[in-house]
Amino acid sequence: MRVLVTGGAGFIGSHFVRRLVEGGNEVVVLDKLTYAGNRANLEGVEHEFHEGDIADPETVALAARGCAAIVNFAAETHVDRSILGPAEFILTDVLGTQVLLDHARHHGLRLVQAATDEVYGDVEAPHASREDDPIRPSSPYSASKAGGDMQVLAYVRTYGVDALVTRGANTYGPRQYPEKFLPLFITNAFDGLPLPVYGDGRQRREWLHAEDHCAAIELALREGRPGEIYNVGGQERENMDVVRTILDHTGGRPDLVRHVDDRPGHDRRYSLDSSKLMGLGWQPRWSFDRGISQTVEWYRENRAWWEPIKSGEYRAYYEQQYGARLA
Repeated sequence: MRVLVTGGAGFIGSHFVRRLVEGGNEVVVLDKLTYAGNRANLEGVEHEFHEGDIADPETVALAARGCAAIVNFAAETHVDRSILGPAEFILTDVLGTQVLLDHARHHGLRLVQAATDEVYGDVEAPHASREDDPIRPSSPYSASKAGGDMQVLAYVRTYGVDALVTRGANTYGPRQYPEKFLPLFITNAFDGLPLPVYGDGRQRREWLHAEDHCAAIELALREGRPGEIYNVGGQERENMDVVRTILDHTGGRPDLVRHVDDRPGHDRRYSLDSSKLMGLGWQPRWSFDRGISQTVEWYRENRAWWEPIKSGEYRAYYEQQYGARLA
């Protein structure tokens, strides 16, 4: 299969590209190369690369020539950045998705929208979100992703487009941009820098290794039904438990932990029921403990990848986000 992977130079997208190529598929990558896109994520992987924006129809048409399917990872994804400036999220996550859907509609392509559990909003224990639950996004990020999901479902119903949605839990693993929780805390712990925990740290998330997430998306690409949503869950942990695990694996000092002012509108708990996808044959292979150990070791051994990132634009963002909180 020849597949267009949008956002393929990003974190999950690059893992997916590697998986497809290793499986003998032909892959085209379209990536805008924003701050989180990194060509180094694809080193040694055979692929055709196009730099551009999914919101530009001509760019999409050029990249998608000869492809049988599109898997869309291209998105603005960081909640904190969406709070600081939501406009880019709307343009990429909603308009960009609509442009991809239009191309799929007119050229008969299958499209998989890689989405997020955050669209369900707060979930009280012991409930786990099912695909037919109402969506209640809390942040500009999750609202923009929900908008993209709704465009997918609308295009299926109105135009008969062969498209579907996957909603994944918090994903982690090698090559994740260090603004996100795990790589931020891992790299800060290595350097003896503060670990800024929002509020009381009692928020709960499901953690999903990137390889398990990509296996689920590939299965949905090949076996999923048009118009369906498939949840991809992980293993639930409280944030403070995750922090203690990071300290254990990095050797970081407990006094690095700093409880700071919480994020506005911060959801307390996400949880996913993945039984629908498991019915297609998906099973996660990575335990949380094994995955964290592997991820920490990757960042320990690949300072040359992340140290240059934690300067320049990243430094300005970090100061804006955490400077006053850590003062």
